[in-house]
Amino acid sequence: MTLGNVEYDIKQLVLYGGSFGPREIDQLRDDISRDFKKFDELKEAVNELKMKDEDELSPAVRVKLGVCQYLIGAYDDAYASLKKGDGGALAQFYFAKLHFARREFDEAIAAYNTAQSAGYNVDVCALGRAEVYREMGETSQSLQELDYLSGAIEQTADYLYQRGATVNALGNSQEAIRLYERAIAVDKNHPGALFGLALENERRGNDEEALELYKRAVLHFPTNVGTLMNLGILYEDLELYDQAQLCFQRVLDSYPSNERARLYLKDVKASGDMRYDEEAQTKNRELNTRLNQPITEIELSVRSRKCMEGLGVKTLRDLCQLTEKDLLDTKNFGDTSLDEIKDLLAQKGLKLGMCAPDKQRVEAYETSQLSPEEQTTLNQLVSVLNLSVRARKCMGRLKIVTLGDLVRHSADELLECKNFGSTSLQEIREKLTPLNLKLKGD
Repeated sequence: MTLGNVEYDIKQLVLYGGSFGPREIDQLRDDISRDFKKFDELKEAVNELKMKDEDELSPAVRVKLGVCQYLIGAYDDAYASLKKGDGGALAQFYFAKLHFARREFDEAIAAYNTAQSAGYNVDVCALGRAEVYREMGETSQSLQELDYLSGAIEQTADYLYQRGATVNALGNSQEAIRLYERAIAVDKNHPGALFGLALENERRGNDEEALELYKRAVLHFPTNVGTLMNLGILYEDLELYDQAQLCFQRVLDSYPSNERARLYLKDVKASGDMRYDEEAQTKNRELNTRLNQPITEIELSVRSRKCMEGLGVKTLRDLCQLTEKDLLDTKNFGDTSLDEIKDLLAQKGLKLGMCAPDKQRVEAYETSQLSPEEQTTLNQLVSVLNLSVRARKCMGRLKIVTLGDLVRHSADELLECKNFGSTSLQEIREKLTPLNLKLKGD
């Protein structure tokens, strides 16, 4: 690593005395982002510094240790180290970053204010507060912080990214994209701008472009949780299960209590069990092939065929949605025809009623029995559920547009969708419950 005209290696910078401020930290972050071997060197140096005797760990050294622990994603250790630090501007600034990472927003704002009062760069602290306010949902306050800034800071990648993310939160995605692109023009490796641009590409279905942008963004340390989660899901879509596991594991390394990352990791490990998956998927495909077979291809008596036509049965799936009572209630359909149908289905491993465990409720969704309020709810776009990327992708694959489309699907039908596991199913059920809705069969 080069600082000015003097050569430093990471171990020397971390373990020995000398200047350690924003300039050195930025250079250190750039080094470990360019070369993952440097990241390993930083981890080794941090572990060695941590093991030093107490009398060697002065308050200033504690701050250095805490900042380096923050860079490698060891947030709990970083917080503990900074608590024993000197309480100066640098310590307060990284306290703010840690509070933000832990979603302790009020504490983050207070720490940025303290850092600024202690002499940390005013513009940088303002950008930090703008980010916190945006995450709190106070976008007008975030924009106000940015509007107060002027001069050279307005041309930096950090400023352009923060303004882009804020106008995006206000609903202007086109302006946000323009600002993200300007930020990347200033700093081609800016993690926030890369993430923002990747997310906009993914929302527009440009998965290949999104993948490349996410891959560039995760090279920055500490890496944004959203970047790792979304990249992991894209890897999973491509059946690159080892890479997906690494992404979710990196989230857990920094946030051990992140339940979503833990469940996604469990799902992706199960997806990696190719023998099990292939057998299950083969069975599902075979079952769907049988159920989707047109009734016109089945050899039936004239009476039974006319009954199928009268009931609007076009496939074996349609037939399996009917019960024995449904058929016997049909004119000119008796026990002989019923036995014929049951024998036919048994030969194909099917039976009456197997596809309609909750047929009455599903039919009610499609009739005027619903109140105007219920019909309005079912006509809402599925986007109102604010689903995770993985669940949202499944909705797209199954061409589910409204809540009414969604509740006409059973849990088994959703689980047949690629990379849709128990975590996503649980998420959808939890999102439907406040709306008094359920999946078919639940």
